Amino acid sequence: MKNIFKYLSIGLIGGVLFTGCETTNLDLTENPNALTPSQADVDFYLNEVQVKFARVVESLGETGAEVTRIEWMGSRNYQNAYSPAGFDGNWEDAYQEVIKNARDLTPLAEEAGLTHHIAIAQFIEAYTITLLVDYFGDVPYSEAIGGADNLNPAPDSGADIYSAALALANQAISNFNSTALADPDIDFYYDGDWDAWVKAVNTLKLRLHLNLGQASAFNSIISSGNYISSTADDFQFQWGSNQVQPDTRHPNYAQNYTVTGGGDYASIWMMNMMDTTDDPRIRYYYYRQTDGTPNAFDVNGDFVPPNEETLDCSLQSTPPPQYAAGGFPFCSLDNGYWGRNHGNDAGIPPDGLLRTAVGVYPQAGQFDDNSFGETSLGTGGGGAGITPMLLASWVDFWRAELAMNGSPAAGKPFILAGVAKSIAKVQTFASLDATADLSFEPSASDVSDFIDFIDAEFDAADNEGKWNIMAEQFFIALKGNGHDAYNFYRRKGYPTDLEPNLEQNPGAFIRSFFYPANAANTNSNLNQKGGVTDQVFWDTNPASPSFPVAN
Repeated sequence: MKNIFKYLSIGLIGGVLFTGCETTNLDLTENPNALTPSQADVDFYLNEVQVKFARVVESLGETGAEVTRIEWMGSRNYQNAYSPAGFDGNWEDAYQEVIKNARDLTPLAEEAGLTHHIAIAQFIEAYTITLLVDYFGDVPYSEAIGGADNLNPAPDSGADIYSAALALANQAISNFNSTALADPDIDFYYDGDWDAWVKAVNTLKLRLHLNLGQASAFNSIISSGNYISSTADDFQFQWGSNQVQPDTRHPNYAQNYTVTGGGDYASIWMMNMMDTTDDPRIRYYYYRQTDGTPNAFDVNGDFVPPNEETLDCSLQSTPPPQYAAGGFPFCSLDNGYWGRNHGNDAGIPPDGLLRTAVGVYPQAGQFDDNSFGETSLGTGGGGAGITPMLLASWVDFWRAELAMNGSPAAGKPFILAGVAKSIAKVQTFASLDATADLSFEPSASDVSDFIDFIDAEFDAADNEGKWNIMAEQFFIALKGNGHDAYNFYRRKGYPTDLEPNLEQNPGAFIRSFFYPANAANTNSNLNQKGGVTDQVFWDTNPASPSFPVAN
């Protein structure tokens, strides 16, 4: 793990870089409170780009996870689930803190022969701009960083942005393979392993080729072997455990490990799927603060009566009709897994020290060892978790998708490989919780039994069932970043047995999100969407509501 003292130092230095400057110049054509590009240090720029990039990926990845039931979404109406204003910070960080700073550092780095600085910036820009396309559709790019020369940048087509991103990725590879006159002071991702960076760039290209339906280009990279195929090369951001000045903890840890307990709810769909299949990852993903939820059976098999104060839906005698028809668990789960159903927008009762909290993976919370204690500040791994960005296990599921496009049965070896890599990675996080009783960790035979179970279930399933198994295991492996789940669901429409919204008629599924309010309100060339059914350019499936199947 990265040295947290380095992180602290760049956080403090970055604050000086981007907010402080002594000047008596009254020419306000440039911000007097910030250094100009000609005065800035390339390493400080790159530090800011790397850290803000992680926050953009983390935030949007959480959104993708919510709409695909990996995490809980708290709105009964898709049109109103995510307000335009809610994306203002993501948009500003993506353009101003990531892309603009990446552009500003480039000429300084070129002059100094710092080709590896440039390469990191190019890769991050390519990842960021395609992330924006995948969530919002056509967005400004070619005119986006014009400053005062163009205050109303026109959007580019998503297809053009993807082409530009692929070209930028190829330039990054060339720069990573070059000899730089000096390397970055801090590389948060690979600590100066430029071969690993090249694998990450090629893996990003795999994602883009998959969205574009370019199987031959995808397979060409696979044939080269120069992509993330081993967990050792996973592309991820390492958070720290410092609480203040700056707070370097994983954002979800900071939200859930407080003096008042959990700040979010876990997805009932995800927890139920993992609990009922004895998924070895469940003790790492979730930490239970209690051994039983109202109107369900606790870990000892005893019934816990309904409780109107802490879980008002536990008094509801019948589930919503769409839940009853599909046999979906409603409101309460056995064994203490306390979460919420998709679209539950009820008020917040006094359950902060009862609801299931985020676990040791990937947020570095607590490992679930059946202690059922309350979470608090600093417990578990202290928040020194990760934001996964491109993992070897995900690539296996991408490969499974391509194989299954030809024959659903052909995806099985890739699915099993992805599951095995995901479990092995997740299990390494238990040691972050120094006080946990690790005798509760799943054994090697537990893991083997689970993989055998998936193997047998896949063989027994029909073609739709095979796709559902693949999708469900993919979504579980994506814990910590739902971006690829959101993409996959729009590409393929699986799993078809996703938990429905609590609202019977929640409106059409979100095919792309509203533009951020500040951007749409101030840019005359960026017209706000009329709804959430606008499809991004690579999403060629039928229009909602007939696709996806589950709302």
